[in-house]
Amino acid sequence: MTAKHPFYTEEHETLRRQARRFVEQEIIPHVDRWEAAGELPRSLHRAAAAAGLLQIGFPEAYGGIEVPDLFYLIVLTEELARAGSGGVIASLMSHGIGTPPIVHAGTHEQKQRFVTPVLAGEKIAALAITEPSGGSDVANLKTRAERDGDHYIVNGSKTFITSGMRADFITTAVRTGGPGMGGISLLVIEGDMPGLSRSPLKKMGWWCSDTATLYFDHVRVPVANRIGPENAGFMAIMMNFNQERIMLAAQAYALACVCYDEALAYARQRETFGKPLIKNQVIRHKLVDMRMRIEAVKAQLEMLAWRVSHRQMPVAEVCMLKNFATMSLEWIANEAMQILGGAGYLQGSKVERIYRETKVLSIGGGSQEIMKDLAARQMGY
Repeated sequence: MTAKHPFYTEEHETLRRQARRFVEQEIIPHVDRWEAAGELPRSLHRAAAAAGLLQIGFPEAYGGIEVPDLFYLIVLTEELARAGSGGVIASLMSHGIGTPPIVHAGTHEQKQRFVTPVLAGEKIAALAITEPSGGSDVANLKTRAERDGDHYIVNGSKTFITSGMRADFITTAVRTGGPGMGGISLLVIEGDMPGLSRSPLKKMGWWCSDTATLYFDHVRVPVANRIGPENAGFMAIMMNFNQERIMLAAQAYALACVCYDEALAYARQRETFGKPLIKNQVIRHKLVDMRMRIEAVKAQLEMLAWRVSHRQMPVAEVCMLKNFATMSLEWIANEAMQILGGAGYLQGSKVERIYRETKVLSIGGGSQEIMKDLAARQMGY
């Protein structure tokens, strides 16, 4: 006898089939070229919108596709990961962190201007929080916006900004008031505003995800581009974190599955000393250990996705999940590399690319030590 999965329905599986076709046709044949170029083509955003992928989880009124739970985004992440490139996921889906603050705190007019064209694949959105002087310490950011009539004058810089070179709309955290979290506002800085300059950053991984340092030199931003009340931006930023960290864990889980699948396929077809590699007990044990960690991450990921979808705020558990998932990916990618040997070390191998990319997931959204400290404080010790 069988029973229905408690979290996934036929609607989820319909999305999975749709996303898998898209990845096989529009991403996998081109990903090596995009990695070499250091960015994704804008045409990919338009194609993803035409396939109904960019819109998942956003309001229908602004061109989105409303869904009842996070499992739709987990399914989409699993399928995008089949290309073996975290950079594709990060850059193609950068609106997943750049646009929600506008959806949550923006006006109807702002959503029409800054959300609708992004979901249509015509514009690219990014989130700019991290600064050269600090990353997760949002309350102490230094980029300043001074009020000048119906504009703000913005000076400062941001760094490690995903889609930073290509973004048309940059949801930017600035200081409009005094020190601390109470003096922070959110402005949408448009990519063609005078005084904005950008510098690309070369990275260990995520090569096809353009990453930039942004410089603001007396950039005049209309007050109409402020998202929410002045000095109330901190909470809009914090609202992003639970879902962002769950999706980072989902990406780690999905990429770990790719490493496992690649290692299993290689072990079955590779012959050494007159027999398939998988006939060696040590290889079979490695594969079981990899799968054991994958299943443990999956169980925790799905339970927390259900809780967040039901408007719970399990902050400590999400922080621990993010650490567990990203640490598991690092271990699994290493084991996959050992099984593939020299074949895994060659560029063009999914395992090689994922192996290089593992650290960014454990850093992004808050490093492992920050996650541990936040979890500890949430649990009262």
